[in-house]
Amino acid sequence: MRDFRGGKEQGRSWTPVARIRGRDRELSRIRESLHRVKEFHGGEVIVLEGSPGSGKTRLLDEACALAREDGIRVFRGGGDPDGQFVTMAPLLDALLASEWPVLDRGVLRSIAAGPDQRFWVLQEVQDRLERSALEHPMLIAIDDVQWCDEATLAALRALPGRLSSYAVMWLLAARPGGTAEVQDTIRRLRRGGARTVTVPPLEDEAVAEVVEDLLEAAAGADVLEAAERAEGRPLLLVELVRGLQEEGAIAIEGGRARLVGGRMPLRFRDSIEQRLQHVSATTRELIQITAALGREFPIGQLAELMSRRPTDLAPAVEEALETDLMEGDHRQIAFRHDLIREAVEASLPTAVRRALLRRAAELQLRHGVPETEIAAMVIEGAERGDRWAVSVLRRAAGDLTTGSPSSAAQMSQAALALTSEDTTDRGALIAETIRLLWLSGRAAEARALGDSALEGLLAPEAEAQVRLGLAMVSSQHSFAEAVHQCRVGLDLPGLPAVMRARLLAVLCLVLANAGELEEAERTLGPALSAAHEAGDLAAEATVLSIDSVVRFFHFDMAGALELIEESVEVTGRLPGADVLWLPHPWRSMVLSAVGEADRAIELVDGHLREALKNGEASLTRLWLMGRCRLLLDAGRLSDAQAEAEAVLSMVDELGPGNYADATAQYTLGRVAWHRGDQSGLREAAEHARRMTGDDAVLMQLIGSWLGALVADSGGDADAVARCTEQAARFFDRLGPSLASPEDPMDEPLYVRIVLRAGLTDRAEAAARTAERRAAANPEFPALSAAAAHARGLITDDLPLLRRAVELYDGTSRRLAYGAALEDLGRVLAARQDAEAVAHLDKALELFAGAGADRDVDRVRHLLRELGVRRGPTEGESRLGLTPAELKVVRLISQGATNRAVAEALFLSPHTVSSHLRHAFTKLGISSRVELARVLAAHEAAEPPEGVGR
Repeated sequence: MRDFRGGKEQGRSWTPVARIRGRDRELSRIRESLHRVKEFHGGEVIVLEGSPGSGKTRLLDEACALAREDGIRVFRGGGDPDGQFVTMAPLLDALLASEWPVLDRGVLRSIAAGPDQRFWVLQEVQDRLERSALEHPMLIAIDDVQWCDEATLAALRALPGRLSSYAVMWLLAARPGGTAEVQDTIRRLRRGGARTVTVPPLEDEAVAEVVEDLLEAAAGADVLEAAERAEGRPLLLVELVRGLQEEGAIAIEGGRARLVGGRMPLRFRDSIEQRLQHVSATTRELIQITAALGREFPIGQLAELMSRRPTDLAPAVEEALETDLMEGDHRQIAFRHDLIREAVEASLPTAVRRALLRRAAELQLRHGVPETEIAAMVIEGAERGDRWAVSVLRRAAGDLTTGSPSSAAQMSQAALALTSEDTTDRGALIAETIRLLWLSGRAAEARALGDSALEGLLAPEAEAQVRLGLAMVSSQHSFAEAVHQCRVGLDLPGLPAVMRARLLAVLCLVLANAGELEEAERTLGPALSAAHEAGDLAAEATVLSIDSVVRFFHFDMAGALELIEESVEVTGRLPGADVLWLPHPWRSMVLSAVGEADRAIELVDGHLREALKNGEASLTRLWLMGRCRLLLDAGRLSDAQAEAEAVLSMVDELGPGNYADATAQYTLGRVAWHRGDQSGLREAAEHARRMTGDDAVLMQLIGSWLGALVADSGGDADAVARCTEQAARFFDRLGPSLASPEDPMDEPLYVRIVLRAGLTDRAEAAARTAERRAAANPEFPALSAAAAHARGLITDDLPLLRRAVELYDGTSRRLAYGAALEDLGRVLAARQDAEAVAHLDKALELFAGAGADRDVDRVRHLLRELGVRRGPTEGESRLGLTPAELKVVRLISQGATNRAVAEALFLSPHTVSSHLRHAFTKLGISSRVELARVLAAHEAAEPPEGVGR
């Protein structure tokens, strides 16, 4: 962590005039937001947009001054065009450099030394801001967002929303446009409620006022006409007027300023160059070197570059400061504004600038500056074949892989561009770059790079590395392509045993995911033999896992569990970096499929606890992904929704999660279905369409099944028919014995919706599938329950429905149990059997406890038809909050931070944020102050033990 960041972000920007002019509208909006924050009414976000020199920085200065007057703590930072690879520097430096530093440098250093540093730094920042904002309102002002690094942009996308209930105001200034990532950040902030304040050119009246402030005299018509050349941009206006003064082109007589000799002002760049002509050669060299190297530079290092002693350079530094182009002190010198620096830099020949950058980069590295901080210099200063530059960039990419994978990929690409075609390690560098592009969510670019590399001549081992990387990348999008890459790689001559074993293992993996189970099964034997021959545990564990998948789809549940347990044991002997496919989530899914969702959740909780303890963010997301699906299976819809949203919210920190994201979207769709949430169902329909267009058969299957559920919720029988027909085609690829969703507990639900659509043949096929699965696995009662339930639905068979209820009782698939109780109660009610009420009451209790509002309404309707009305159950709260949400908001109302709540309830901070957001929406509030008030009023009206009955 650097101890100094100069320039605008430290509030050292030059203020041209004592009073800000022509910005009443913009300041009014800023004052309104500051007032809300001061009164602890929740968070505020304002984005200032304006062209270079429009006065955004001046507005930030004024906002910071207003905030300090109101007792609001101010934290000021800013992006740097030459610091875009320094992870989260603008935000961290702002929070560290304030007179009330929020962060602890020691803690940050320890986090930076561990895995997934970007994720955990963001968690630390969020926690510290929460703690501070509970006591003091805060303003976080970030200038030059267009130059912020990837991790800072991710933080700006995430933190304002997560801290929206705190007294934190975000004031962000940016030029229009910018990179795609910058534009996405601004768009997402706006969607989250941020207000955009455009900083327009100054109007004529304000221009006149600025000119008069500068000249301390009334401006004549000719002076104002000349001022029009600045196009209403304050910086250009100030430079223009000062240039006229320095050239002696303005005379003041009788308190009025006029142009002398009708001279018109020089253009901005010409004005800068004119000033450089009036300084000594040493000063001009100093200014030009600083312009080439960045916004600011240490005097000592400038002296080294210029082969002078710092004391000898002192007169040149003083002269540079007197030009008014620069500011600083005896330690550091910086340009007063980026436009000035850009104008000076433009005057340098390219070759001169490149040589300066190379020398400066070498110097900074000798002074102990990290590779990531000089990477931009190295890239701009290097030429093809520069092996020193390549090695620096590869090390920098390695350092950034977990914190900023997109930046790491950019550096790796730059290193590759500098590498000669005949370099021996070019193949390894290509494989590294492919992996980094994949990690940063740029799979298309990764594939294109691999394809391009394969057009050249690579040694067999290097080509195999590239093809294995392409297979892993393609497995996220095109299993057919992944299979092709594995097979071509396996045909290469002279492959090392480990490379052959891994290609075979990944081939098994992608064949299974592509739905080619028979071919995957034929490949398992050779793949396992190759893994044993190479002594490669990573390949062995992967093959065992895929054998478990094959057994699962062949209805051998006991065999699937045995093999996945063996894979888990082998994986436990591996370093984490060597794992090709982690088996633990699949083990949990198999356990849930046989009715043991609670046990599966316990296992995942153990892994999640370990990942949180070790700071393993990628694994944290993986376990949250599995957990959200398992919570859905266990009938804990509110928790499932919160965990699914947590998975999706981690995209900014960790990049897209592919299957993790699909699982989370499916979970949210199922939750919306059980709740009758129309907005959620519309989103689910869109995700279902996207999944069914995927190349992966399992994604297609999930999408078609989700689409059928959405269609059923809208009563669209034709759409149900289309979706289930599509699903049937996908199931045919997995095995002739399958006819419905891969989760056995969904068989009865599938039967119900196809019966409603009049598709009795599909209902019959699904019932037969359930019966074959149950017959093959008599040791798992839940499978027999699902078979009895599915068959009982077709004919409303009372004995079968009773058997289903009996077998479900004691399993942890509560929604399936509730559905069987409802169906049994419905059939009994139709026969006017008084026993119906007891079963429907039990179903109502299970559905209410799950938060399944749509299912609750349906059962209440059945009870009303029997003349029975029921009040709120123990699973419902008068506040309309679920038990999980109540636990969170109670702790929050007592002053706990999100992290403290997460630790107390064993949740991730993302999950806490999701619960809190839902609670605020339900209660119609936006701040913690309001939350405490609402809860206090509720507790006063009802005894504490009554809340959450």
